[in-house]
Amino acid sequence: MADTEPENPTINIGVNAPVQEEPQPSAQPVKKGPDKGGFWWGTGRRKSSVARVRIKPGDGKMLVNKKELSDYFPREQDRKAIMAPFKTVEAEKSFDVFINAKGGGTTGQSGACVLGIARALKKYDDSFIQALRDAGHLTRDSRMVERKKPGQRGARRKFQFSKR
Repeated sequence: MADTEPENPTINIGVNAPVQEEPQPSAQPVKKGPDKGGFWWGTGRRKSSVARVRIKPGDGKMLVNKKELSDYFPREQDRKAIMAPFKTVEAEKSFDVFINAKGGGTTGQSGACVLGIARALKKYDDSFIQALRDAGHLTRDSRMVERKKPGQRGARRKFQFSKR
């Protein structure tokens, strides 16, 4: 009985055991189109703010946290910053934009929205990449608030020194 095959062929630990190969991921990334709703997504971050942006070809409607752009960002410089990626690719009124922004203040949120919009436009059309990159919209601004140090009043500020 020593020359017979084992009864359970799946437990074959011999030298000639079949080797299961794992499927190799393709070398080329898959080009992703819009999601089921027809939206292209982009995520932007700035300081402690995060903006999730959805764009869709449309007539230029912009909603930030379910409010109009001018209602959510009362400062003109924030509104101009958000429109800058569209002006760069000459598509001011070509997309409907829906943004969910959270964390940080208004300037941080507007900076996060700019990066999110630029990333969504990049996914929408590859020909926009060079113009967005040249204008600096695809670069993440990594500046953060410096932490407070022990034995000091703030990050750099020291306690007042008294001679007498």
